[in-house]
Amino acid sequence: MLPAAHRLTDGPTFRTVIRDGRRAGSRTLVLHLVRETTDAGPRVGLVVSKAVGNSVVRHRVQRRLRHLVREQLDLLPGFGVLVVRALPAAAQASSGELRDDLDRCLRRVAS
Repeated sequence: MLPAAHRLTDGPTFRTVIRDGRRAGSRTLVLHLVRETTDAGPRVGLVVSKAVGNSVVRHRVQRRLRHLVREQLDLLPGFGVLVVRALPAAAQASSGELRDDLDRCLRRVAS
């Protein structure tokens, strides 16, 4: 579970980050990052749509991503807002593949 201070929960911010943020994609994920001026610390939101699979599959993907993102929080800029969007290929990807894609995309979007 992500700490409450690092969770992105409001819809308007999700839309702003996806629309205006820097983007990096892979076969399984698309990451969007916006740097904010507040000192709230990094915040992360996950988007796992019905295109990924049924409810069981979506929740499995979301749990894996939440765990992987929690490990990467220290790599995020202290004032960044990150949205991780899972693509349908994430349903069949192993945790190692998701970790590699997340690492690669984070390096590209944070640079």
